[in-house]
Amino acid sequence: MILSIKNLIILTAIAGLVSCGNENATQSDESMIDAEAARLTLATDEPENWLNHGRTYDEQRHSPLTQINTDNVSDLGLEWSFDMYTARGVEATPLVVDGVMYVTSSWAVVYALDAKTGQLIWDFDPETDRAWGVNACCDVVNRGVAYYDGKIYVGTIDGYLIALDASSGEKLWDTLTIDKTKPYTITGAPRVVKGKVLIGNGGAEYGVRGYISAYDADTGDMAWRFYTVPGDPADGFENETIKKAAETWNGEWWKWGGGGTVWDSMAYDAELDLLYFGVGNGSPWNHMIRSNGEGDNLFLSSIVAVRPDTGDYVWHYQTTPGDSWDYTATQHIMLADIEIEGVLRKTLMQAPKNGFFYVLDRANGELISANNFVDVTWASHIDLETGRPVELPGVRDFSERVRIEPGPPGGHGWPSMSFDPESGLVFIPAQKLTGSFLEPQDPADLEYRAGLWNTGTNFVPDSLPVESEGATSNRSNQISPLLAWDPVKQEAVWQVVHKDYGAGGMLTTAGGLLIQADPQGNLIAYNSRSGEKLWPHWLQTGAGAAPMTYSVGGEQYIAIAAGWGSAFGVNSARSTKHYGLVNRSRVLVYKLAGNAELPEVEEPFLGFNAPVETVSADIETLEEGMALYHRVCQVCHGNRAVSALIPDLRNSDQNVHEIWQDIVIGGALSANGMASFEDHVTAEGAEAIRQYILYEATIAYKDQLEIPNRSDSVNTEN
Repeated sequence: MILSIKNLIILTAIAGLVSCGNENATQSDESMIDAEAARLTLATDEPENWLNHGRTYDEQRHSPLTQINTDNVSDLGLEWSFDMYTARGVEATPLVVDGVMYVTSSWAVVYALDAKTGQLIWDFDPETDRAWGVNACCDVVNRGVAYYDGKIYVGTIDGYLIALDASSGEKLWDTLTIDKTKPYTITGAPRVVKGKVLIGNGGAEYGVRGYISAYDADTGDMAWRFYTVPGDPADGFENETIKKAAETWNGEWWKWGGGGTVWDSMAYDAELDLLYFGVGNGSPWNHMIRSNGEGDNLFLSSIVAVRPDTGDYVWHYQTTPGDSWDYTATQHIMLADIEIEGVLRKTLMQAPKNGFFYVLDRANGELISANNFVDVTWASHIDLETGRPVELPGVRDFSERVRIEPGPPGGHGWPSMSFDPESGLVFIPAQKLTGSFLEPQDPADLEYRAGLWNTGTNFVPDSLPVESEGATSNRSNQISPLLAWDPVKQEAVWQVVHKDYGAGGMLTTAGGLLIQADPQGNLIAYNSRSGEKLWPHWLQTGAGAAPMTYSVGGEQYIAIAAGWGSAFGVNSARSTKHYGLVNRSRVLVYKLAGNAELPEVEEPFLGFNAPVETVSADIETLEEGMALYHRVCQVCHGNRAVSALIPDLRNSDQNVHEIWQDIVIGGALSANGMASFEDHVTAEGAEAIRQYILYEATIAYKDQLEIPNRSDSVNTEN
């Protein structure tokens, strides 16, 4: 089937080249476009390159290269490394095109590197206003670039889509994809399909209306836009699809934005000519506030299929109707042809946040099967006739605190899966996290607040797991398992148990390898059939991004863009900071018999200085400061002021405390990304936050956690 598509595209291109008459020039131009589009469609025929975000449009993240394999992977060594210019979270998958690697760091800085030597060819800094980072829910990350016809495309945190000349890094065009009066962000990698650059955005927690847009790859002109949730009915609806979606909403959702941002996953089937994308959570999370507790709220938490030429709707499947728990469906979407009950099915697979693994017919969205891959306490199962989850009693009642598993971080986050077509196994970087939900205690939480998180609930992440009546379970009580998942039998074949949260995305190869970074900062190669660990390498930092592989001059390389950060680095550092996973943003590339060494680094200081002064506030002020901190500051500075990326506020020196008001209210450090919070915090509130930080600093100084040596933190047992 792939060969027939290839031949059809090639024949179309040839026909354009050999045609005659006055239309020669036009047809020749069109044939060149067809040829460039064909190259991305047929990326599987170029195993030496990594042309698309997931290598191929099906997003399987599997390489047919075999030079590095289970027999010799123990001889793998570092060949070169490149230190990036920024020091925040890194989530990019590098592309390699004809011997050149293109990769991004935080703030969407783009680097072109010689894929054989690591030598810098060019770099491009979009010089984003650092203060815009306050709108990013989970660090100022960027998941990479797209390539097409000699151009590189990147989205910036402040909403621009930029085209660069792939050979020089010169900016060819840029276009603003968002309304800058709203707190939209872009962290995802663009995709290019049939000469159109596709990009979505983030910002649902901050109250925006989601959409995905397509832009002409040559000019940057917008070709179409698909809104994922309806706007204010008084303004009319863009089309019949969104008008029908509005029938599944209630109340005045548009005042909250609605949410439904398309911030990550896409895939494309060239034969069916269908573009698939995942849709995020509602704004606010709480269905009762967002939609009076009524309706499915399309297209939240859905997989949507459209025509890439026009954006016309074809079908959708909603994983979590009326979502109230931040169960996005923006996680990795993967396409594969799989034999099920003796019939070869064209499937789409996803393991979204809600904890169920879905197998759909990608032609029409029909549910084939679904089963939970982690413990689930919000639903007993998915009804295969209706396609809907069967919810357990009380999971929507937030009048008393209710603990749900998975919690808002989900049973699977943004780190990508991979698929081995030989074994038929899907590899999932799963996680076991719970969350507790309670109705808002502050009346202000019942109203939209511009510039702040709007969840419509008091929630506590990373709660300890508990048993729940009616809960389903496919595994024992574990933290962060790597699952080898059989999508036909809907069960785990084997698993590796990681010691903590924050494991990275996956790569599989025809050499029998599965490669992933563990939460302790080790890049590990496993036998993809058994889970046996074959080779580890200490990265000197953490890595959430997936590795990739390519070849130059007949030699195979394995690469990863590392740099501890993102949501776990910012908000969950208490559980991982003791591994010494400070950010060292760099690209690391390995090959057989590689003998390069990483630079020696000093062990980071992870202890606590004595507080600059004693707490002078009473308990009421401290409670106010704690509440304000977790409402306004936690997103960047972490739960209880613990962050692995942003400077640890508990170690703030006297100079910081002396200009505290200037920083929080006046925006004295806005150039560094610390925007003014004048609209959200009074001077008295800022002082209450300062007193709370002093309180946390006092506790930390007294406790003085024991920091293990790096050798103790290496994960030697899985």
